[in-house]
Amino acid sequence: MENAIWRIIDVNFNRGREAARVIEEYARFALNSSILSAKAKELRHELCRAVGRLDQAKLLACRDIISDVGCGLEIDAQHKRRGIDSVFIAAAKRLPEALRALSEAIETLEPSLAKTIENLRYRAYDLEKEITLRCNSRNKYKDVKLYVLLDETLGESFGSVARACIDGGADCLQLRAKCVSDSRRMEMAEELVSICRSKKVVSIINDRVDIALACGADGVHLGQDDLPIETVKKLLTQPMVIGLSTHNPEQLRAAIEAGVDYVGLGPTFKTTTKDFSSYAGIEYLKAASDILKTSSIVGTAIGGICAENVDMVKEAGINSVAVCSAVTSSNDPTLACAKIKEILLS
Repeated sequence: MENAIWRIIDVNFNRGREAARVIEEYARFALNSSILSAKAKELRHELCRAVGRLDQAKLLACRDIISDVGCGLEIDAQHKRRGIDSVFIAAAKRLPEALRALSEAIETLEPSLAKTIENLRYRAYDLEKEITLRCNSRNKYKDVKLYVLLDETLGESFGSVARACIDGGADCLQLRAKCVSDSRRMEMAEELVSICRSKKVVSIINDRVDIALACGADGVHLGQDDLPIETVKKLLTQPMVIGLSTHNPEQLRAAIEAGVDYVGLGPTFKTTTKDFSSYAGIEYLKAASDILKTSSIVGTAIGGICAENVDMVKEAGINSVAVCSAVTSSNDPTLACAKIKEILLS
């Protein structure tokens, strides 16, 4: 029976580290995330170090592939994959299964080592969650080109302007209401989410994670002085797009490190929507474009963007823009959005 224990350890060690490698490669090549890839790699190496504490000669000596009744045993669709995402899902399920079997078997030989394997299993669950949430958020935001900010100054026309922007090609709408009561902000958030959901457009709430969660928005946008990204992630009870405003390359790199889904880049031009002591300008967009090439994070330029200057943003390498007054102050928000969207897609 001891021989059987060693065989179980051997096969599940191999299965676990292979699954961890698949997850690592998915994070690296599908998500372009050095952070998530590093987490998978570290888990794999810790697994190898843990099992390395066992008698390696005995472990290999007990391997018996020829007489293994499980070799070649398959069920329908066991190895069929529909794409790279399904490859990750299969590996993410396989890893904790292997770690559980591994810890149970090692418990009979070295209980303290079994606890180490158990801790790795819990980390595997967390890693699966983190990567899955990133995939959901990435897929939801990746095609956003035209992002429109709507505020409380629209008053009773808030809903009609939101619909007009969507009709003009807006891919994402954000509620940015800072000078109203929480009850009114919640009413506006619920209206925005309802409109966006009916039109299959991304809905974002500025600053307020609690309201974003309560109204079922697709995401939340934060400023440099808002809650830290790590804290926001702990509060999430549903998949949510997380965006962060950045004003220089240092803030951008920190945002990437924190694992946001998109970054606001700016202010690009002078704007009447918000006061800034300085402007990041086109030069920052050019630098951000280079930095973001190695990331799956979308960069959205913001600040004074309109149909007359959006081509400058494109030339800087950024193909997603956020606008406000250029659209909301227009007599025809639909046409204003359509003009900007046409340039973005040209």
